[in-house]
Amino acid sequence: MKKQNLFILHLLFSLSFQSFAQEKFNYVSFTSSNTQEEIISKAANVVPSEKQLRWQKLELTAFFHFGINTFTNAEWGDGTENPKLFNPKKLDAGQWVSAIKDAGFKQVILTAKHHDGFCLWPTNVTQHSVKSSAWKEGKGDVVKEVSEACKKYNIGFGVYLSPWDRNAECYGTDAYNDFFTAQLTELLTQYGKIDEVWFDGACGEGPNGKKQDYDFMRWYALIRKLQPQAIIAIMGPDVRWVGTESGIGRNTEWSVVPTDNMEQSVIAQNSQQDLIYKPLGNMMDEDLGGRDVIYSAKGLIWYPAETDVSIRPGWFYHSSEDLKVKTPGELMDIYFSSVGMNSVLLLNIPPDTNGLINEYDIQSLKGFKSLTDSVFLNNLAKGALVKSTNGFNEKSILDNDYQSCFTTNDADTTTTIDIELTAERTFNVLLLQENISIGQRVENFTLEYLDNTGNWIQIASGTTIGYKRLIRFDSVTAQKLRLKILSSRLNPTISELGIYNYRTQ
Repeated sequence: MKKQNLFILHLLFSLSFQSFAQEKFNYVSFTSSNTQEEIISKAANVVPSEKQLRWQKLELTAFFHFGINTFTNAEWGDGTENPKLFNPKKLDAGQWVSAIKDAGFKQVILTAKHHDGFCLWPTNVTQHSVKSSAWKEGKGDVVKEVSEACKKYNIGFGVYLSPWDRNAECYGTDAYNDFFTAQLTELLTQYGKIDEVWFDGACGEGPNGKKQDYDFMRWYALIRKLQPQAIIAIMGPDVRWVGTESGIGRNTEWSVVPTDNMEQSVIAQNSQQDLIYKPLGNMMDEDLGGRDVIYSAKGLIWYPAETDVSIRPGWFYHSSEDLKVKTPGELMDIYFSSVGMNSVLLLNIPPDTNGLINEYDIQSLKGFKSLTDSVFLNNLAKGALVKSTNGFNEKSILDNDYQSCFTTNDADTTTTIDIELTAERTFNVLLLQENISIGQRVENFTLEYLDNTGNWIQIASGTTIGYKRLIRFDSVTAQKLRLKILSSRLNPTISELGIYNYRTQ
């Protein structure tokens, strides 16, 4: 009888789940006849592509800024540097990758070429590369060593290739787009699987005093052809820049945002998985995807945010900054304001002149990992009694299974989830996750606790959730809590809930 009841419950859940998880799109367009209700319905059903979902689940990625600037003590080189200055005599890519893996990072991006044009691989396109350096008598290949280390440690590997090249004489002419395409082809064909290709929008003058008109569309198409699983960021169709290099994201971070070039003619030229158009529109406002914003949009696209910041004041290594490395506590603050605000953190950790991650950086990374473990390994809500008057599958929010989720009955867009902990607990952190493979839907929520006088007291509130939302508040001690979803685009889908106690050191 028990098995039969479980089967019926599973069947009911499956039927209801299908009712709000029907047609899903990576992007949609609107017509002048679409009502506000239709726009909200479409927005609720925009979802990440398979590669975007994989990327979002990484949470922590590392940037390795390394190159000729490391040896000239500069941030931006001008392209006139002597390649022989590059000589990291103790370079150990395994040390780089193992250091970030031990700290919980899942992927790395290497600056294969920065604005100075110096290449960390022996490219056939220019002599301004490692093959003209003193390192390994010109026979070394940093890209190869890092890619092999990533394979060894099962870490994702990505490359940054600067479109701006202050060394290439053809920069500023049509020939440069061929030059760049040849370099990109080498990176995409000689080093195995590439998980992310990272472009920025820097576009200054080259040696001839001219600026370049970048052929991004050609480069996107090449990546899709040679490394179709790769995410293309930040000047690309898959991932956008959060807008600052502070490590701080938006309090309201929508992954579903308007785009002005997703008209039917564009959609017809692209499959859902292989969009090669960078979404056009304002991606810098504080509210990118609220109702008032999307009502006037031409279309919507899943375009999530990446938050980048350096562990040091600069992006390349400078010995003068050894005592200015961000502390574990500062990195934890950044984690809350990036990953905890529906973004992926890209933390730069620049190797030093020896070709090693400096000990100051390693100690900070170790401290950061110790902090995250001490906070998030023990969900104080584990084993709690969870109930809702208008929803089902409540236990899924505590099952540590991202794909399972709680949702509401019928067309309910609000709900209250009551949570009774196994005992009275002291806590100051709330974790929430939506199942974004169904869509990003929650627009407003609060968390309350029952105090010892029988009153419900609000302790946290927020707007968007997305893949992950973390909120800190003053410590409280309680046994009974309730999460209120006050507004949602169609049925909310809550994947996980966590209650934690963060003891600052």
